[in-house]
Amino acid sequence: MKNKELVSELAKRMEWTQQEVTDMMAALSSVVSAKLMDSDTVYFQGFGQFEVKKKDERITVNPVTGKRYLVPPKLAPVFKPGTTIKNKLKALKENE
Repeated sequence: MKNKELVSELAKRMEWTQQEVTDMMAALSSVVSAKLMDSDTVYFQGFGQFEVKKKDERITVNPVTGKRYLVPPKLAPVFKPGTTIKNKLKALKENE
């Protein structure tokens, strides 16, 4: 689903205009980004949580040249789905 389709679906379900949904999504994205930059965890009940994890440095190898590189440590955003979503996906998988 692309952003345009998501905005359209949300506007239809919430009976909002597409511009109102776009503004709400921009505000939500801004708040979540700011909280993640502060190393806070953002939890959506029934959906999941976004958090920042530190990835350790590692050595990687270029498969073409065989040259080894040191990849420095970095912070990366991570999403963990909640139990509600996990259960729905599990039920979907069992029905197939």
